[in-house]
Amino acid sequence: EVQLVESGGGLVQPGGSLRLSCAASGFTFSNYAMSWIRQAPGKGLEWVSAINPGGGVTYYADSVKGRFTISRDNAKNTMYLQMNSLKPEDTAVYVCRALWSGFQYWGQGIQVTVSS
Repeated sequence: EVQLVESGGGLVQPGGSLRLSCAASGFTFSNYAMSWIRQAPGKGLEWVSAINPGGGVTYYADSVKGRFTISRDNAKNTMYLQMNSLKPEDTAVYVCRALWSGFQYWGQGIQVTVSS
């Protein structure tokens, strides 16, 4: 069974940090490009960041560039998103996605709330 399970979300004050994890199972993680996508309350899906299968190439949305860092550990079948200098507008459900050769898998998502 394919699973993507996010963890590490929660409530944090503006300027704070969180690290999200996405644990994968049921497929060959190292073959897949991985992404983080978020959905703020009342808004559509927003792509946040992506990383290639080997982990050496990363991409970021302009809204998070310089504040977020994506990484992965293929030995642990896990992807991460280090989020620093968080802003209230980063409040959203964060979802991880795996993509390879027409196959894609999605996690259930995890809430991140940035508020004082």
